[in-house]
Amino acid sequence: MNTILGESFAVLTAILWSGTSTLFTLAGEQVGSRVVNRMRLLMALPILSLIHLVTAGSLMPLDASPERWGWLGLSAVIGMVIGDGLLFYAFTQIGTRLSMLLTALAPIFSTLMAWLFLGETLRPVKIVAILITLGGIGGVILERNSTQAQTNSPPDVPDHYLRGVLCGISAAAGQAAGLVLSKQGMNGNFSPLSASLMRVTVAAATIWLLALFQQQVRSSFIALRDRQARRFIASGALVGPTLGMTLSLAAVQLSDVGIASTLMTLSPVFLLPLAHWIFHERITVRAVMGTLVTLAGVAMIFLL
Repeated sequence: MNTILGESFAVLTAILWSGTSTLFTLAGEQVGSRVVNRMRLLMALPILSLIHLVTAGSLMPLDASPERWGWLGLSAVIGMVIGDGLLFYAFTQIGTRLSMLLTALAPIFSTLMAWLFLGETLRPVKIVAILITLGGIGGVILERNSTQAQTNSPPDVPDHYLRGVLCGISAAAGQAAGLVLSKQGMNGNFSPLSASLMRVTVAAATIWLLALFQQQVRSSFIALRDRQARRFIASGALVGPTLGMTLSLAAVQLSDVGIASTLMTLSPVFLLPLAHWIFHERITVRAVMGTLVTLAGVAMIFLL
């Protein structure tokens, strides 16, 4: 029963992440990716604290050990401050669909990290799966040049496109490292909700200290005068850092990590219709096939 519940949480997480990435993209186009990253954490923190108060009896899990705070705090800085910050920037440069597809590289980075630092064996089937995943993503990335060639357009690639792709890849690496560190911090059946609250607390404190150092606190709040952007960020904060992250940690805890992680990478599939309806992207057969090949490679990494 717990396994089925965990897998259900994983699918729901993928749906929520497709929604929150769309909302943050719309907000980022209006006020910038840095403001979105700062404000979504600031908005998510009181929501998580209140939920924690109702369910656990305290606003903050202060009884957690310093070691647990250390692992979860480090995962927050790497995964949420750096990784998510790069991802939000990629949203504004190459769009939500391609950015989220690039996050499918996270399992590859996780596998390589385990091989390099934890001494895990990198079996031939894993190498094949990595190559399949890279081939699927590469096909979608290179689709732009293929389309230009068919229309006799010059095969140049704008700088913003390259920046977006590089940021998306770096975001996947940051998220992979954050997940590995979170797993370490949750040892002993620690509450996913408490872990989410601890991560958001550390991430919010870090990102706002950086904003203070860069003298961007006032400008961040001024940007929120845009009512539509404010609504997008608030909705995304509820859907993503609050519900999505908590459900993702619960999914990993209640079910097999490989199956849960595979199901959570379904976001690019859910984003295909959203990208067409909301951002008016032209979804080609090649884009769909590239997405499916990528997800097949991810499934092989985890399940074989």
